[in-house]
Amino acid sequence: MVFRFLRGADDERLESIEAKMQAMLTHDRHAFDLAMAALLGETGAAAVNDEVRGTDRKVNQLEREIRRELIVHASVFGGITSPTVLVYMSVVKDIERVGDYAKNLLDLARDGADFGALPDAHEWRRLATETSRLIIEAGDAFRTRAEAASREIRARGDGYLGLFDERVSALIREDGAQPQAVPRALAYRYLKRVVAHLLNLVSAVLMPLDQLDYFDEDPEDRLGG
Repeated sequence: MVFRFLRGADDERLESIEAKMQAMLTHDRHAFDLAMAALLGETGAAAVNDEVRGTDRKVNQLEREIRRELIVHASVFGGITSPTVLVYMSVVKDIERVGDYAKNLLDLARDGADFGALPDAHEWRRLATETSRLIIEAGDAFRTRAEAASREIRARGDGYLGLFDERVSALIREDGAQPQAVPRALAYRYLKRVVAHLLNLVSAVLMPLDQLDYFDEDPEDRLGG
């Protein structure tokens, strides 16, 4: 919805920004996959620590480059409108945050969590695979401004948010009776934040500008849409 009136004359100038955003998402997915592999005991946390953090630094650098590019084009060349700048500034921060939560997940493994030994390890592997896929699917939906795909991602993502909350509540009710209850609860929260930031990304395809960036809220707490 936002991009119905933002796309047009600025397209050529935005190609570089779009490419850098997709590169950020690719880096995010790589860092996330490495972190989850460590958390599932498929690789050593120490062995992938430098790569995860180095990849996140690449994400941060690309975010800064995008911000500079937006400011220069908007203020010097006048080639990008103010609404466009607001949209990109918002969603690029959501993309950057995915990498931060990948580091948080890795830190659980560095502290000794090993979900590969859990009775529900198969569920964690499924969630890792599906969340990893969602990173790229959200990026593709944003890149192509695909409204139907964005709505499907939003519906699926809301399902994940509800599932993660249910799992945390169950762990709290059982008062630590399950193995590795604390790292599991934290991991669910980190996965929830990853998904929520991806929902913010696709919200730019669906929502008017004033309602952008509210999909990291729980569905009942969102404004509009």
